Amino acid sequence: MSIVSTLRESFSPLKIRNFRIYLGGQAISLVGTWLQMTAQSWIVWELSHSATALGVTTMLGTLPTLLLGPWAGVWADRLDRRKLLIASQAGAMVLAFILALLTQTGLVQLWHVYLLASLLGIITAIDIPTQQTFLGDLSGIAEVRKAINLNITMLQVSRILGPALAGLIIATLGVSIAFWLNGLSFVAVIISLWLVTSNQVRKPRESNFLTEFKEGVSYVITQPRLQDMIILAILVTFFAFPVIMSLLPAVVGQVLKGDAATLSWLMMSSGAGALVGTMFVAPLTQATRRTGLVLGGIIGWIGLWLILFSETSWLPLSLLSLFFVSIGIPAVLTTTMGLVQVLAPLDMRARLMSLFFTLSFGMQPIASLLAGYSADAWTTPVAIRVNGLLLLVGAVLFLAVRPALRRWEANAPQVAPVAAVDAV
Repeated sequence: MSIVSTLRESFSPLKIRNFRIYLGGQAISLVGTWLQMTAQSWIVWELSHSATALGVTTMLGTLPTLLLGPWAGVWADRLDRRKLLIASQAGAMVLAFILALLTQTGLVQLWHVYLLASLLGIITAIDIPTQQTFLGDLSGIAEVRKAINLNITMLQVSRILGPALAGLIIATLGVSIAFWLNGLSFVAVIISLWLVTSNQVRKPRESNFLTEFKEGVSYVITQPRLQDMIILAILVTFFAFPVIMSLLPAVVGQVLKGDAATLSWLMMSSGAGALVGTMFVAPLTQATRRTGLVLGGIIGWIGLWLILFSETSWLPLSLLSLFFVSIGIPAVLTTTMGLVQVLAPLDMRARLMSLFFTLSFGMQPIASLLAGYSADAWTTPVAIRVNGLLLLVGAVLFLAVRPALRRWEANAPQVAPVAAVDAV
């Protein structure tokens, strides 16, 4: 298949009415989410001028994924995923309005942001594995990798539009307006969820939560390729994510000597790179032979550009470096997420997706706290440089000790789960 045909085929889930409706609502909500993330990061920096505080905020927002993630997958397999998503989006909307009110009245303090980040983290821990599995309910398992790709494409578009709007809104209308707009944006996705119907396969309640969780863990233990996908995702979320999700305000304040507009430029650059990675690099990665080898190479690429990002205080080069870092991240994450769903038995998809998120994204609390503390102790550039080096070394070592991954062809005719006897 030609490159043009591969890229054209990546949009095929849009032919499905329910998926189109949901993606439209999700697109509006995601712009609001990144609007708030940019504004919240800037508020934390203005209140504290501490990279550790930035790391703590991210830690509190992601710690529930580590603690609740496995249970969220069991709930998503048992309960109506559409109704679960409606409830989670409504809860996130309420939290956005509370932060908007606190900010507008001038009462906001750092502990308020910490508390609201924690509560939103609890909602997100349930929402993310449910949402990723819900995409498969709408698109069908044959289209699920492309559906995830398109959903993440919308995420990357929002990573450009959201920070751009945040920079403009903070400078002209005030930071509280960003939070009000995010709250309103949830209305779109809630309406879309009311309008769609899904083809969810509900698991009968034959066993308790703990038994079902153990079933998911036991299954992953027998599947080397599932383990590989999780480890590759962990490398990216542990070493690359903290730079983008936690340290950019510190880079702006300490290295680039900028303001909220500078932060918006950096986040837009990251979003633009991620959009290119999602729309072009990820589909080609998924279509290529030797998927595991290509994924390892992309992780090494991310590490190299992180090192360059840490070495410059010139804004244009910082933007370029962050752009190339962000090209690789969605290529790895969309491919690994899609393959986990393809390799998972139908009635275990939500549980395995929750394990994937728990073991990969769930590491962010530790990673963000370490990154923030390291930035305060060693300076922000040194912390970023160390992360880049560890990412590069980790990719090389992992490919060296997993020879079967280097030879693995994810698009071979057999897409059934890999046998437990397969060599690692």
